[in-house]
Amino acid sequence: MPGSVPRIVMKFGGTSVGDLERIKAVAERVKKQKEAGCDVLVVVSAMAGETNKLVGYCQNLSDLHDAREYDSIVATGEQVTSGLLAIALQKLGVPSRSFAGWQVPIRTDSAHGKASLDTIDGERLLGSMAEGMVPVVAGFQGVGPDGRVTTLGRGGSDTSAVALAAAIKADRCDIYTDVDGIYTTDPRIVAKARKLEKITYEEMLELASVGAKVLQTRSVGLAMREQVRVQVLSSFVDGPAMVEGKLPGSLVVDEDEIVEKKLVTGIAYSRDEAKLSVRRIPDRPGIAAAIFGPLSEANVNVDMIVQSTGADGTTNMTFTTSKTDLPRAISTLESVRDAVQYEELATDDDVVKISVVGTGMRSHAGVAATMFRTLSERSINIQVISTSEIKVSVLLSAEYAELAVRALHTAYGLDNV
Repeated sequence: MPGSVPRIVMKFGGTSVGDLERIKAVAERVKKQKEAGCDVLVVVSAMAGETNKLVGYCQNLSDLHDAREYDSIVATGEQVTSGLLAIALQKLGVPSRSFAGWQVPIRTDSAHGKASLDTIDGERLLGSMAEGMVPVVAGFQGVGPDGRVTTLGRGGSDTSAVALAAAIKADRCDIYTDVDGIYTTDPRIVAKARKLEKITYEEMLELASVGAKVLQTRSVGLAMREQVRVQVLSSFVDGPAMVEGKLPGSLVVDEDEIVEKKLVTGIAYSRDEAKLSVRRIPDRPGIAAAIFGPLSEANVNVDMIVQSTGADGTTNMTFTTSKTDLPRAISTLESVRDAVQYEELATDDDVVKISVVGTGMRSHAGVAATMFRTLSERSINIQVISTSEIKVSVLLSAEYAELAVRALHTAYGLDNV
């Protein structure tokens, strides 16, 4: 368990370490945390734009590049950052050493490009911290069963940070980004959006899964499972560590830590949606399996699903997937057309998914009704609906995205939080 000295993991994203001046600023911030009496471990992403550049190199040489070589190439971005930050800390008189994922080691499975974490041995890092050193770990990467470098997929540095926080039993994992916390919705769309002091793991997981970009979904799920307290805060705003006893960012915590549970905590939107409608299918048992089985085999993830049956004995199946998966979904459905016996396949990628999320929904009725009424009053047509215990999502024409978000933010009283 954490001792009397607070143990903090500080994670810095690509924009936070985008150039040497920003890396120097990060080093100053780490030094302040160390001088405040904390044991500190740092996790870094690649410098902004670096991973895209490395991915581009691979794609330009071969569309069907070897995934193992891809991982060995793209993992270098984080290794460069970790080494540079260690040098910057040493320059400030802070003992520091960089660690690649395999040196920790962070062990993963063998799914190159999208590996899942297996185990982390934190002893070497804890030993360095006990000697007064600040370990700087390259995020986004690990080592597979065959000893080769693996990467965790986009946003994987968040997952690395949370996993390392769990491994060393840190008091908190601070995720530094280009925003100063988690908001009730996107403040670029709604000027009255408010920063949340605390949000539950479940709420953050739902918001991340439906479009909120502030935290990677897998990292939130891992934090919830391991009970790691996560703080989101800005690396571009200098301020006091505490204001009236409160931390400067937004905390993602267990539901028990939040006394007053709001009906709706936040509103998220995703423009990365495409709708597919398989129309006039013979209505017979097994038709859903005949459609979604091949899509699953093709690694096409589907989300919102609606089935409607007509009086003529045929059925329509409508569902959503990501825009990037749309070409593969179309190809897959066309390949099973004879087996499924549908008459028409219609697609639309000019749509947006709007979701309202809040643990208060468990004990209050009428959340969905408020959503539907608010959209109806503004003549916004709902195309698809899906719900969970603490979430209601609707699919709309993309042209209504900002209007819908603003209207719902007001309707649920979030303007006055």
